[in-house]
Amino acid sequence: MNVGLDRHPREPRVRRVPSSSGTGRWLAPLLLAGLALARALTAQEPGPIQMREVTRGSGMSFIHTDGSSGRRYIVETVCCGLALLDYDGDGDSDIYFLNGAPLPGAAMSPPPRNALYRNEGNWRFTDVTEVAGVGDTGYGLGVCVADYDNDGDPDLYVNNMGPNVLYQNNGHGGFTDVTAVAGVGNGDQVGAGACFLDIENDGDLDLYVANYVDFSCARNQSRAVNGHPAYVGPMSYGPVPDTLYRNNGDGTFTDISVASGVRAVAGTGMGMICADYDGDGDTDVIVGNDAMANFVLRNDGTGRFEEVGLFSGLAYDSHGIGQGTMGIECGDFDNDGRLDFHMTSYQKQWAILYRNLGDGLFQDVTALTGAGTGTLPRVTWGSGLVDFDNDGHRDLFIACGHLQDTVDSWDDSTSYAQRNLLLRNTGEGRFVDVSEQAGDGLAVKWSSRGAAFEDLDGDGDVDAVILNSRREPTLLRNESPRGNHWLEVRLRGTRSNRDGVGARIVVVAGDLTLVDEIHSGRGYQSHYGLQAHFGLGARTRADRVEVQWPGGTRDVLHDVVVDRVLRIIEGQSRE
Repeated sequence: MNVGLDRHPREPRVRRVPSSSGTGRWLAPLLLAGLALARALTAQEPGPIQMREVTRGSGMSFIHTDGSSGRRYIVETVCCGLALLDYDGDGDSDIYFLNGAPLPGAAMSPPPRNALYRNEGNWRFTDVTEVAGVGDTGYGLGVCVADYDNDGDPDLYVNNMGPNVLYQNNGHGGFTDVTAVAGVGNGDQVGAGACFLDIENDGDLDLYVANYVDFSCARNQSRAVNGHPAYVGPMSYGPVPDTLYRNNGDGTFTDISVASGVRAVAGTGMGMICADYDGDGDTDVIVGNDAMANFVLRNDGTGRFEEVGLFSGLAYDSHGIGQGTMGIECGDFDNDGRLDFHMTSYQKQWAILYRNLGDGLFQDVTALTGAGTGTLPRVTWGSGLVDFDNDGHRDLFIACGHLQDTVDSWDDSTSYAQRNLLLRNTGEGRFVDVSEQAGDGLAVKWSSRGAAFEDLDGDGDVDAVILNSRREPTLLRNESPRGNHWLEVRLRGTRSNRDGVGARIVVVAGDLTLVDEIHSGRGYQSHYGLQAHFGLGARTRADRVEVQWPGGTRDVLHDVVVDRVLRIIEGQSRE
């Protein structure tokens, strides 16, 4: 979080030039008035992306709590993420919200719990937490979803302020807590992001669990800023190593943190993502560390990892400074066939966009592309590289909200409640802030944390769900103008893991080539996207869809009809 640090250069000053004649005395006010009018008119014009707030009337009664009692435990500031998953196999995405729990000094009855909402269609949701058996009352932080046992339905892993919980989907609308049998409770760690991944491409999904800091409520610290109580930063407690579990293929896991090399480094893990960042065919681990260098754990293909963040360029920003990294997202923003990375951060630090240069090297292009617009005065959390208007270029959605609930009393440059940001990708290497023209969904002002993005209503464009600290969530329906085409790809592995986690998908449509990967766990301690969504613009067919599976199989389809969900089974479309 880098609390109170300003490590970025100040914005350039504007010099006032005195007028050489009396004309300036009346011309300047007119120019300023005209500029203000132009800005007002522009703000009222709807943009090409429209996000409508539809939380009211959705049937959701979930209210987030961080369990706070006024003692300012650090975990309150980082709680928590959410997951989108089709838990019942009916074809649409359901929503699982994580929640906090009462901390010492707080009493809550009944105790808060996580909540699962079934998607009924038409933006109506039903609370099925109790019948599904996933109402964990632990202190939730991170979550990921995947079919770890390859039985055809998605399972849930919840990364708590210890112990963690693994829910096995029983295939009949309910889940069973199998944490003890599986051996993935992870002790009394303070949780963060978590991801399922196949570390050695053997078809079984392993589990990486990020840990935040060496904290317990008994060791709590607090501080004051200008006489106002405030939370301390992560370095007041110190970094800890993460945990890696290998899937034994029989419903159990083995902790291989030491043997794999993961235990060799200690960090302050927050958001994370597992992706093949260097394009060598195996899945690597990228962990966003709070107030220190980020980790890039390069996989040698056998499930052994070496930390190479400094050499990759993803450890620091362009000034060589470690950020208060919150969330990590990846996607090909410039359509060059390589996965780029976006990392959110603390106030007075840009949310950083890293361009993939190839050969495992990255460049901070935040200033060059305008991807940091609006982020300096904000604390940024969940993010999505998502093509909201289906024009073939990934836009940026950034969830914002301060973590210091007293900041309005001592810093007039920011606020606790903040509007989220939407930056549209122009397709020319630049992002433009369209938040004020993107509908009432971007006018919502809370302190947001996790964010997730999928097509919740099946109409062909990507919607958004945001978890807000101490508030109800925000549901955003994408109402962008129609006309552009799209394709959604869903995978079923046979030799590889059933969800196709780690698979790389390439879609070629005329002059457009798009690339994506399937991930389990991403963004800010959240999960979404076990299917890949591609905007195609005006292109009416996909000439080629190629899937490179993590097991080594390659499937290729030609002359694909678009504006639909394309389901690909491993091994049935070999070229």
